[in-house]
Amino acid sequence: MDSKIYSVSLMLIVTFSALTYAQEMGFEEYNPKSTLIVPENPIQRAKFKFVDIHSHHFNMESQDLSQLIREMDAMNMGVMVNLSGGSGTGLRAKLKNVNDNYPNRFVIFANVDFSGVGNPNWGELAAAQLELDVKSGAKGLKIYKSLGLRYKDTQGKRIPIDDPRLDPIWEKCATLGIPVLIHAADPKSFWDPMDKNNERWLELKTRPRRKRSDTNPAPWQQIIDEQHRMFKKHPNTKFVNAHMGWYANDLKRLGELLDEIPNMYVGIAAVIAELGRQPRQAHKFFVKYQDRILFGKDSYKPEEFPTYFRVLETDDEYFPYYKKYHAFWAMYGLDLPDEVLQKVYFKNALKLVPGLDASLFND
Repeated sequence: MDSKIYSVSLMLIVTFSALTYAQEMGFEEYNPKSTLIVPENPIQRAKFKFVDIHSHHFNMESQDLSQLIREMDAMNMGVMVNLSGGSGTGLRAKLKNVNDNYPNRFVIFANVDFSGVGNPNWGELAAAQLELDVKSGAKGLKIYKSLGLRYKDTQGKRIPIDDPRLDPIWEKCATLGIPVLIHAADPKSFWDPMDKNNERWLELKTRPRRKRSDTNPAPWQQIIDEQHRMFKKHPNTKFVNAHMGWYANDLKRLGELLDEIPNMYVGIAAVIAELGRQPRQAHKFFVKYQDRILFGKDSYKPEEFPTYFRVLETDDEYFPYYKKYHAFWAMYGLDLPDEVLQKVYFKNALKLVPGLDASLFND
């Protein structure tokens, strides 16, 4: 074959292959770089020292806390709240490591094991154990989403969040003066049909175990309503609704709930992408409910905190989020006033969580 003909043929094949690939490229692969030129103000360190009310460290009894401290100082984190404290011996081991090294920089919340619900006096015994955990040094109670989704009683039935058998726990928290940080259900999109209209399609495709339905284990609204009924039933207990109660995409409804339930607060962990796509509405919401919102991150990845700072502090436009499967859209800054930032970053936490070292935040 003539060399020129061969070269042209090869070029046509390569070009056709490239065009075919472009036409067949999947959504997972499509990740265009923005050509928008706008002012950029990336932030590596929060403007004010802050409390991270929502972190998870399962091995804090043996963890090298000095490395955590260096990372916390770099981003201006004053106090980290480890929600994964456990109970009994395991909790005390974590507390010992903290108290022996950095007693004023870490706070640990206790957890409750719901596997025995249905046994005689289970609620009273669980409340008594929680009281012992608080005497050991726990500063709050963290409830995982397993309550409402996975936990079953001794008869094999799903335990609803507002089950009266759990009442002694919530009342004990009021007596002890400790907050309850609770994660109920998951984003409603996990219950919706997994089709082209679902914003969480990519997340469900890559993490299929997160898909739910009205029978697996119950309708989303039912679980959410159970939580709110429980809050209202125990008005003397302070509840921090993790992930803004999965209403960060409906701030009007979330505001109504805050008005209805004065003992409910919200944490912003893992929902900054929802806030960053509605900067004007979110700004108004933060200003109006500035005494009820707490900073939190959830998964501890230092490289992801700057996105939170930038959304909260700047008026930047159209900057990237760090997880495509959470948000395939860009972020915008809320440009919050300093007074609001201070409340979200630390002042609200100082009011809710007993024993925090307020002197850390004097500067």
